[in-house]
Amino acid sequence: MKNLLEVKPTLYFNVPRGFDMLLPFLEQDEALAREFFARLRMVFYAGAALAQSSWERLEAVARRVRSEPVWFTTSWGSTETSPAITSAHWKLERAGCIGAPLPGMELKFVPNGEKLEMRVRGVSVFPGYRNAPALTTQAFDEEGYYRIGDAGFLVDEERPERGVAFNGRVAEDFKLSSGTWVSVGTLRLKVVSALAPLAQDAVIAGHDRGDVGVLLFPSPAAKEVPPAELAERTRAALAALRAEGGGSSQTPVRALWLTEPPSADAGEITDKGYINQGAVLRRRAAEVEALYAGAPDSRVIRA
Repeated sequence: MKNLLEVKPTLYFNVPRGFDMLLPFLEQDEALAREFFARLRMVFYAGAALAQSSWERLEAVARRVRSEPVWFTTSWGSTETSPAITSAHWKLERAGCIGAPLPGMELKFVPNGEKLEMRVRGVSVFPGYRNAPALTTQAFDEEGYYRIGDAGFLVDEERPERGVAFNGRVAEDFKLSSGTWVSVGTLRLKVVSALAPLAQDAVIAGHDRGDVGVLLFPSPAAKEVPPAELAERTRAALAALRAEGGGSSQTPVRALWLTEPPSADAGEITDKGYINQGAVLRRRAAEVEALYAGAPDSRVIRA
């Protein structure tokens, strides 16, 4: 916070987790918020999907301390693409759009489960992994497109210039015992937004089970809420998600708040600052079992 007060940025870049850590300070300290937004012309996020609730909270703080709205932008890519594939060079209305392909880049969509896997080819894509021919072969398809592992779709199929919507990691998705695919990236953002500002992040469980459950990492705001009220607000959020529709794959019916924050040392947080879904589920297998245990567990909140 001291650095933000001393050096007022004109462009602020962070990963979504960084914004979630910053927001409570901006919301509680108007003097800090006024200084932070004093010279700010643009907010740039990347590295992971930004929850719409985080976008709206940042906009709400900005409205309190300045008359000009915040300009949000983003980009998408990886180290192997050096790094950008797309860029949003127009005003975005909400989170989710990752822009359009940069000059010299080609993007194609390949059906994968119930998603469209994105693959990329172009001038900035790396030729292969050093001294790893087998890994290099796996990284590219028969047309030379790099398999980045992310999913997406056109915001407007009739107007591709409106950009691409990010739709999570292909490998994170799983099926319920009914055979229904669960879109983890999409559902995670919906859960975090429904529980804003209480949930720092969410991990989606339910692989080969009958329904979807969520493990929740509390935000600083959640720790100020009495347990009974937290449980009631969680039930209300789950009920709101059910009311939106979307079927069993987008409707969690059980939740459990975690007491230990995600551990970077244990691989639960990636180097880009987002939750490693698989690592959390493996490390916290006991909590997953408690989530689905037949015997009632007082920690589990049911819709």
